Formats: sequence, C-alpha cells, structure tokens
Amino acid sequence: MSSSGAAAGRGDRTEQPPMRDALVAAAFRLFTEQGYERTTVGDIVTLAGVGRRSFFRYFPTKEDVVFPDHERCLADMTAFLDAGPGDAEPVTRVCDAARLVLRMYAENPSFSVQRYRLTKQVPGLRAYELSVVWRYERALARYLRERFAGHPDGSLRADVIAAAVVAAHNNALRSWLRSDGRDDAEAALDHALTPVREAFGTVPVAPSRALPEDVVVVVARRDAPLWRVVRELESARGPG
Repeated sequence: MSSSGAAAGRGDRTEQPPMRDALVAAAFRLFTEQGYERTTVGDIVTLAGVGRRSFFRYFPTKEDVVFPDHERCLADMTAFLDAGPGDAEPVTRVCDAARLVLRMYAENPSFSVQRYRLTKQVPGLRAYELSVVWRYERALARYLRERFAGHPDGSLRADVIAAAVVAAHNNALRSWLRSDGRDDAEAALDHALTPVREAFGTVPVAPSRALPEDVVVVVARRDAPLWRVVRELESARGPG
C-alpha cells in the first residue's frame, strides 16, 4: 500500500514495549506446545511473569495477541494515505499502501509464518483475521471515495478498487507465507497488483494532434452566378 513513501511510513513506527513483546512470545510458545484453545490468558501471563492487568493493558482479548501488529500497521497505512499529495494518482497510492502492509509481515518472517499456520488451524482466528482485513479495505475505500468525490460512480469505483487491491495483497501474502517466507514478498505483490493497475489505473492519453484547417481561395468574377462559385469551390476541395 511510491515505495519510498512506504519506507517513510515504516520509519515512523515506534518500538514496542518489552513487556508486550514478552507476552506475544509467551503466547505463541504456549499455542505451539499445548494448542490455542487450551491456552488461557492466565497461562500466558504466568509464563511471561506478569500480572493479568498487564496483559489486558496491551491486548483486549486473547485473539488480539495473535495479531499484535495490525493496529499499528493500520494506523501507519491510514497516515500514509492521508499524507499523500493531492495530485497523487489514487490507484498507485493505494497499491503503495498495500506494500506498506506487506512489509509489516516481511519484517518478521518466522513470526508471520507461525501465525499463518496457527490461523489455518483455528476457525475463530480466521474469522478474526477477516475482520482485520475488512478494516484495511475500508481504509483504502475511504481514501478512494474522497479522491473520486464528484465523479460518476465514484463510490462504486472506490469500493471495487479497494477490494481488488486487498485481494491482490492477500494473494501475494499467501504465496509468500506458503514458501515459509523464503520468496520475494514484494516481487509477488508487484505481480499480483499488475492487473489492478492495468484495470483501474490512470492511462495517460496522448494529446491529439490537431490537423490544420484547409483554406480554400476561389477567384471569381463579381458578376459570376452563385452556382458557378459553389462548383469552383467543390472542385478546389477535391473528393471527400
């Protein structure tokens, strides 16, 4: 979701508190050892060596500890879109925003792959992840709606493009995750976004070259009949 803008968005991120990281690490260790369903918040805080209140200071629910970076990434993506110049090409901008999200996953391949495997096993987590994806899509659509305001079918176009960008992002992400994070994530995203840009991006229109207007001069006697003048004019213009 240019690439330089996405990199700038990443630079604005703040480091996560050590206690928060410790809770995430403890949670995933327990999820691996005893399963997600059997792991309780109490188990997590015990392993992390903190109190329950510390857990809920960072994570409203157990599901949130599985997706600890999405709130930050959604905020980064929204800020990236809002900071875009007014003359930015809208489809290019939302594609760059998708790149920003993918980089969040690629920053920590082992964690992303571990989470991918976990969500495949737990239906409730897949449903939770869909709700997170929907929020990204809504943020993209909001930006596009503002950019297409006043255009015919602007809202429809915004929703369709946002859904297409998210679908392309998810296709590239799943491909990368299935490679255990070894493939080139951004190359996969560029490939997936190509049909989106081709279908919805602004195609520059070459300026039309105006043909010079023909000027025809007919010389006739002042007393020549009109029909003769017209015939001379048609003869001078030629066929067509």
